[in-house]
Amino acid sequence: MKYEPHPSLGATLDTVIALLSRGEMEILGQIRASSNAIFLVGVAEAENGAELQAGAQALAIYKPRRGERPLWDFPPGTLCQREVAAYVLSRELGWPLVPPTVLRDGPYGPGAVQLYIDADPAANYFTLREERSGDLLPVALFDLLTNNADRKGGHLLLDAQARIWAIDNALTFHTDPKLRTVIWDFAGAPIPQPYLDDLRHLHERLVSDSDLHRCLSELLSGREMSTLVARLVALLESAFFPQPDPNRRNVPWPMV
Repeated sequence: MKYEPHPSLGATLDTVIALLSRGEMEILGQIRASSNAIFLVGVAEAENGAELQAGAQALAIYKPRRGERPLWDFPPGTLCQREVAAYVLSRELGWPLVPPTVLRDGPYGPGAVQLYIDADPAANYFTLREERSGDLLPVALFDLLTNNADRKGGHLLLDAQARIWAIDNALTFHTDPKLRTVIWDFAGAPIPQPYLDDLRHLHERLVSDSDLHRCLSELLSGREMSTLVARLVALLESAFFPQPDPNRRNVPWPMV
């Protein structure tokens, strides 16, 4: 089958999630540049997949749990869950654009499956920062909230519709301060009011018995959930982007 980068015409977000969650998966190749096992896969409507759109198919990125390289500071086997949690949080906020991501079983066991974004290979944070500053602000704010330990410039993709997508969100939600990012353009600047309003709404959802709280609690530990709320409260109370911490490394390596 010839898979397209995006689902077939007329697909809604729910259709995309259903396809990624329940479609038949075919491994097309391995992405060897990563330190973890990552595969390009095709996902298509199963023969008896009546709940999916007829002929639905797409390309996706499959990151199996068993292919995660152990890290000294993150619990083993949790990176795929953090990828999904980042997507769930971005979907609730409405920003930034994180490709639809689900946790499901695959050819090499459970893992994260994320819609593939057909992007300009020459574009990254460093090529976008001058002309697309307003579109990078929500990414910077999201990384503060999720405590992203690895926001490289190449983790921002520019698609054919000129939309910016934030990918590779696995090193997130740690309970210790871990923020490492190339996006320090907004340090010391006030957080715009519309984003503060979104964060207040998010706080209401996270401290209540909401479906969002239940979903994230299945992906993150209790301590990770409580420190997520603490970071959110700190952002609301300060209403400013923080300055880099002078006592630790604040940028990832490599930077792209």
